[in-house]
Amino acid sequence: MSNSRFIVTIAPVATVSDAQAFLKEIRGEMPDASHHVYAFRVGHGNSVSEGMSDDGEPSGTSGPPTMAVVRGSDIGDIALVTTRYFGGTKLGTGGLVAAYTAAAQAAIRELVTEEKVRRVACEVRAPYAMLESIRKAIEAHEAIDLMETFDAEVHLRFLMPEERVDGLGESIRNMTAGRVSLKAIE
Repeated sequence: MSNSRFIVTIAPVATVSDAQAFLKEIRGEMPDASHHVYAFRVGHGNSVSEGMSDDGEPSGTSGPPTMAVVRGSDIGDIALVTTRYFGGTKLGTGGLVAAYTAAAQAAIRELVTEEKVRRVACEVRAPYAMLESIRKAIEAHEAIDLMETFDAEVHLRFLMPEERVDGLGESIRNMTAGRVSLKAIE
């Protein structure tokens, strides 16, 4: 079709500032490219922020098609940059729309994603004798980033899916006959 090269780079981003920093990073890695077309979506529900740019391509031929692919993917907290090295053949508006759309779609198809889960910081203070059974219960409830501190008691801090907090709290109370409880922390 053309001798242009299209390189798509995707990153997870949590904020608009992260998306802007990612774009700056890509521009820094490929400063001699003709264009760095981007689209990003950050947030969830009613608080989604979006941004895009044609970056010097004819208006509407690259940023909006890229954004359409990002929106259609139903992936959030994402930034996608399509870097173009011009190959000498002008593609026309239809050709640019097709090329940027195809590049973004191909990259999204290859993307490995995971569901974003809201996690809550929790802690448990327990006697040493109960450590192993409490540790197993915490792991069974999909907790991550477990930190353990040992002093007069064992102090466990971790992140866990918000919807599993009540179940783990009940499990710990039951296994310790109410002597140990789970506490959500801010």
